[in-house]
Amino acid sequence: MLLELLSDLIKIDDILLIIKNNGAISEIKSNHLNIKQKEKWITLGDNDGPAHMHIDSDLINYAEFIQEEKPERISFSVCFYNKNGDRILAAFFTKMYDDSKILISERKKIYDELNHKYGSKIQF
Repeated sequence: MLLELLSDLIKIDDILLIIKNNGAISEIKSNHLNIKQKEKWITLGDNDGPAHMHIDSDLINYAEFIQEEKPERISFSVCFYNKNGDRILAAFFTKMYDDSKILISERKKIYDELNHKYGSKIQF
């Protein structure tokens, strides 16, 4: 189910995938990424391309759809966690608001449909 959720996310334009730790942050836009799995490793992007990531599927235990209140807006994401509750990967829905800071209903609908398909918290 992890591969399926990631596959659905990268089909959506303007998803920002973020891997963050104490020493570095990596951000990759979802637009036109390939996805494949070989054994436990899921690869997003192309090994020969300018950016890609490898995800150890054995270390991702669950994911959550999160709506976080921010000043002037709500942030929409799907976060992937290990067994200790540490965030491994986040997929942020970007370009959710127009220039007037009004939520774009079509973008929110995409988020809501994915949330409905998988549920708010997904165990892997």
